[in-house]
Amino acid sequence: MTKLITPDVRVHASFVDAMAEFSAEGRGGPGDDSNVGRAIRAYGTRWHDSRVFAAYVEAVRADAHADTPRPEGHAPSTSLWYVAGDTYLGRLAIRHVLTPPLLEWGGHIGYDVRPSARRRGHATAMLRAALPVARGLGIDRALITCDRDNVASRKVIEACGGVYEDRRRQKLRFWVSTNGGRGAAAGR
Repeated sequence: MTKLITPDVRVHASFVDAMAEFSAEGRGGPGDDSNVGRAIRAYGTRWHDSRVFAAYVEAVRADAHADTPRPEGHAPSTSLWYVAGDTYLGRLAIRHVLTPPLLEWGGHIGYDVRPSARRRGHATAMLRAALPVARGLGIDRALITCDRDNVASRKVIEACGGVYEDRRRQKLRFWVSTNGGRGAAAGR
């Protein structure tokens, strides 16, 4: 059974394997400012150590707290991992507020599915399951963005009720209602 969970050390081995898959497709380089990219650069060579991984899990959980130090332009963020038993399939981050950079290109919710688990509906299921969590954080309409050439991500967003607003630079911007699909454009 697949589900979203709070980051947990029990998926350690599978998580490390997933990050190796992301690295193999080029993630984690100096220009990759995504959550996965930053994590690979900071922890990638040390994740195999269970103590380092436990510290990483605690840091990811702590990022949800407003008083946790974070880089400028970054907002408090609730991270959830998508798992099947002890197998890590992907991650999703819900940013509690929109900073100016998030309003332009990052949005409220970002997600990644490990390469070996793609094209099986996991991203759509993750996003659908996360919308009530976002609502619980006080987000009535979530801004979700994707690269203009990322057709798969655009389909995920639209399948979850995303209403296209505009394109800013290379990002397409969509608004998704978090109230279970009752009026995605409501409150505009």
